[in-house]
Amino acid sequence: MVNQWKKFRVNNMAKAKKNVKVTLVRSPIGTLPKHKLCLKGLGLRRMHQSVEVEDTPAVRGLINKVRYMLAVDGED
Repeated sequence: MVNQWKKFRVNNMAKAKKNVKVTLVRSPIGTLPKHKLCLKGLGLRRMHQSVEVEDTPAVRGLINKVRYMLAVDGED
């Protein structure tokens, strides 16, 4: 039984998760406080900083809210 569980876990971990590369291209100075919090949630602190985040509906919502400040690579 343990071997079957181990095989199941290894197969699920091997699946590639989709990632999206997000770059901050516009300064958050003068933007709404909620938009600054969205950038913090994405892990962006500095201009031209890039991070790779997992492509989930929650992350997509953050990206859509501050889209005017971001460059997004790896979307469909």
